[in-house]
Amino acid sequence: MTEDNHDPAELGELERSILQLLWRRSPITAEAMREALEEQERPLKDSTVRTVLRRLEEKGYATHAVENRTFLYSAAEPARMVAGRAVKRIVERFCAGSVEALLVGMVDSEVLEPEELTRLAARIAAARAKKAEKGGL
Repeated sequence: MTEDNHDPAELGELERSILQLLWRRSPITAEAMREALEEQERPLKDSTVRTVLRRLEEKGYATHAVENRTFLYSAAEPARMVAGRAVKRIVERFCAGSVEALLVGMVDSEVLEPEELTRLAARIAAARAKKAEKGGL
């Protein structure tokens, strides 16, 4: 699991590109990752790709398994979990911990349409009701 104290916003552009590929193509070898990056017109040396994968592992974003002496890399957690942590940091830094302030700001700046906010509220209510039915609340 990714370290809670690591801010996803601090990932470099190459780290983010590789993490995106991990989310889409896991498990993947370093060589297949290099080829995928080359397809995106990002030719890199094999050693560079391996170094970035190792750094992502150190930061908790990637894991690997060994199969026939080959490292197979995967994302350590789903994209939505990393995104959630990034949003949590934004809420803490810019909104004094208020998710409401974040959402109102997103509506005001036209990142989120009011209709989307209404749909989200309905989904949250439905999820809570389902959880309550199962005795979770």
